[in-house]
Amino acid sequence: MTPVLNVQGMVKRFGGLLATDHVDLTVKPGEIHALIGPNGAGKTTLISQLMGELKQNEGTIELDGQPITTLPTAKRVSMGLARTFQITCLLPDYTVLDNVAIAIQVRQGHSFRFWGNVRHEAGLREDARSYLAGAGLADRADELVANLSHGEQKQLELAVALATKPRLLLLDEPMAGLGHLESQQMIEMLRGLKNQVSMLLVEHDMEAVFALADRISVLVYGRIIATGSVDEIRDNPEVRTAYLGEGDELC
Repeated sequence: MTPVLNVQGMVKRFGGLLATDHVDLTVKPGEIHALIGPNGAGKTTLISQLMGELKQNEGTIELDGQPITTLPTAKRVSMGLARTFQITCLLPDYTVLDNVAIAIQVRQGHSFRFWGNVRHEAGLREDARSYLAGAGLADRADELVANLSHGEQKQLELAVALATKPRLLLLDEPMAGLGHLESQQMIEMLRGLKNQVSMLLVEHDMEAVFALADRISVLVYGRIIATGSVDEIRDNPEVRTAYLGEGDELC
């Protein structure tokens, strides 16, 4: 079966620093593949390379078997790649519904001569409301994004990403800043999406990682030191030493 994502030998250098060190990584269809590692390991840098926001120095990237190594970000999005951010990236002065509707416009290739047009397209707004319902934000559709709580903004960012109908969703710390209840809600949302879209999940919340991941890769100083199931990673002594310290246990 062709992987949704296939990365081979990816290298990113910043001067003498290897931010990603010959990374090989695959995400299978329907899989939630978690990428974990200590702060500064290069996880966000890796996602930025996958999106084309940073150009790698070496290596290849394929999406559904198609090479995307040299493609710009917009082209990768049109081919089915989407991402969320550690710090939400939304339009704060627009409504919740507008943010999703604009994402649908991007997917459909609409003209952006007049931003206000999204407010006059009934079909587009109905489609946007369905994504909001799936994210638990149906009753917040007409609220300005700036007025949402942090947890609600995380939910909205996920709805915006899904509105582009991705084949692969890159999630950069979706639990960051969430309380326990909000984290549980996000876990349930992501679990419910598993049959709709493949995911590469970057996350520090190990409870969330172990609850969601089919496979886990561990990134340390830009290099993947292990890939395996939850049990394999939890029991791997090299992972425990590199990620938590000698003698500590992964929860």
